[in-house]
Amino acid sequence: MIKSMTGFGRCESHQGSRKFTVEMKAVNHRYFDVSIKMPKKLSFFEAAIRGLLKQYVQRGKLDVFITYEDYAEETVALKYNETVAAEYLKYFRQMAQTFELKDDISASVLGRCPEVFTMEEQDIDEEEIWAGLKKAVEGACEQFVAAREQEGEALKTDLLDKLDRMDENVTLIETRYPQIVAEYRQKLEEKVKELLADVQIDEGRIAAEVVIFADKICTDEETVRLRSHIATMRESLMAGGGIGRKLDFIAQEMNREANTILSKANDLATSNVAIDLKTEIEKVREQIQNIE
Repeated sequence: MIKSMTGFGRCESHQGSRKFTVEMKAVNHRYFDVSIKMPKKLSFFEAAIRGLLKQYVQRGKLDVFITYEDYAEETVALKYNETVAAEYLKYFRQMAQTFELKDDISASVLGRCPEVFTMEEQDIDEEEIWAGLKKAVEGACEQFVAAREQEGEALKTDLLDKLDRMDENVTLIETRYPQIVAEYRQKLEEKVKELLADVQIDEGRIAAEVVIFADKICTDEETVRLRSHIATMRESLMAGGGIGRKLDFIAQEMNREANTILSKANDLATSNVAIDLKTEIEKVREQIQNIE
């Protein structure tokens, strides 16, 4: 199945008192480029998250946002630092003696001094945290991939329609070629008759000139290659998978053949069809940039 490189996914995972929320979005990019924003306490899992994302995404600029909430009361603990309190008390008494001040230090005053009491987070169970986080990441990835596949199917339908129109243009070019040669021969004969009046026309010379002209404007090789490229692109679209780079290369080859046809065109109708063909190819190339 074809996947677009743009998409969005979101998932919430609840694990006891813990809640994980993962949101992800992506835009076009030549390679796999991921940016993860998450709480510092989860940074330990970044490598594992990146490895998990690579299982779902091959290409694209991916932004991942992770939030973590823990409603358990025992997640933090109050710590009393007696050593720091003793240092404060020692210096308070020293100040009282030095400056002849009243020594009225109370426990409540001492407790408000910095670092006497601190809040410390309890040790967390990494396996439990990863289980909940992984579930949220996988859920967001699955939703993200589903959105990409849905958009990819729309791209596939549009590209197949464009390939059909390109096929029609190639047919017009192929059909027009013998008509151009016939018209050139007729014009050449009329011009020679006008110049030579009653003198017998050298049919061999006329035929030789027509052959030279026909060879000059012949686009058989280009149209055959174009049909081959169209068929290959159509087959790739039907097969699906990560075909974005392959399709981009094929589109470049298509554009090269169309340019050659346009340079050989010695006919307004053929030029117009070749221009339409190049326009369709350019549209195809733009759409391909969205395919993973």
